Parts: sequence; C-alpha cells; structure tokens
Amino acid sequence: MSKPSSSSLLLLLLLSATLVATTCRADPDPVQDFCVAAAPGDHNASYSTTYPGFPCKPTSSVVSDDFFFAAHASGASTDNPNGAGVTPGNVEAFPGLNTLGLSINRVDLAPGGVNPLHTHPRSAELVHVEAGEMLVGFVSTEGKFYSKVVRAGESFVIPRGMMHFQYNVGTGAARAMTVFNSQLPGVVLAAQSLFGAEPEIPDAVLAKSFQVDADTIKLLKSKFRKG
Repeated sequence: MSKPSSSSLLLLLLLSATLVATTCRADPDPVQDFCVAAAPGDHNASYSTTYPGFPCKPTSSVVSDDFFFAAHASGASTDNPNGAGVTPGNVEAFPGLNTLGLSINRVDLAPGGVNPLHTHPRSAELVHVEAGEMLVGFVSTEGKFYSKVVRAGESFVIPRGMMHFQYNVGTGAARAMTVFNSQLPGVVLAAQSLFGAEPEIPDAVLAKSFQVDADTIKLLKSKFRKG
C-alpha cells in the first residue's frame, strides 16, 4: 500500500482544521466593517445576506455613539430573592455589537446572592471578577462539577451550554463582567424553565424526573408562577 502524499496530508489537515473551527464558532464571521442593528420600524434598514439576525442601520446614518455603551457604569438592583442583578450588554441593548460575535454583561451580587443555575446555548462565557469574591462553577455533560472561588482581578471560563452559576461567598458586594463569544448568547434559567414554563410541564413528568411527590412539584411551581 502506497503512503499518502504530503499534499494529501496537508489537504486532510486543512479540512480537519476547518471542521473544528466551524463547529466551535458561536457566531458566523461578518463580511463588512460593521452592521449596527437598526431600530425596530426603521424602513431604511437592510439585512445582511450572509449573517443571520438583525437588519443593518444605513451606513450613512451610523455615528460614533452607535459603538458606545454606558449601561455598565452602574449595576442592576440586587433587591430580589436571589440577591443578584444582571445588566445585559448583548446586541439587543448595544446595537453596535451586531455581527461582531461578542457581548458583555455586568453581574452584581449582594452578600450571599446568587446568579442562579442557567445555561447559554449559543456561547461560552468568561467570568472576570472586578470586586469581592464569587464561587463560580459549572457541571459537565458527564456530571462532574468544576468550581473555583474567584477573586477581584481573576477569571474563570465556562464552556458553551454548560449549566453554571455565580455565588457571592464574601462578606461584601461582589461584581463581575461576563464576556460571551456571541452577540446574543441566550439564557435558559434552570428552575424558571422547569417550574415556571408556560404552559406548565405536567406535574407527573417533573415528579418522576426528580423522584419526589406531586405536592413537592406544586410547591416549587408556586415559587416561579408568574402573576
């Protein structure tokens, strides 16, 4: 049997690299300098033919402020049952991010506060703590729990789609910036999705899944029922 030529090996290597890059990429690459997301109802907007998502604001009307975002200068309220406030910086809040494949949130936690278990189906997440200390952790598809107490100036990465949380283990307020490799990473809150879904997931399904009785499920649903 003849050995594969060097050109064949190079072609195989290039194809493999392309496959890996394609499967790992959260958002497609842009094909223009920028595409500032247009405001709803802007009849002059145009859609990118190669990038899914939001229509582009006409280039002639783009200004410097379209690339500026000040909402993270102050944090969201933590006066809620979770003791957490998240200020989103995705394309819906910051139109200049459109087609750029990234976004950033600010997370504020009161002492003992938690950004509860959730996933981002379209993005990995880099958690960079700016103040205080947080226990940051995620669970892999094999059921292994990875976690670390992250302090000011330190970072922790969460792979795409993994169930994760941030929990303030310090005595004072904690703050982190979370960076995503998607302009709209999406979020699925574990408890809210299971016990606050509309229409409701049948009690019997949840009771069987969690190996508890129906009364326990009804109690949990009462905590997340809207209205």
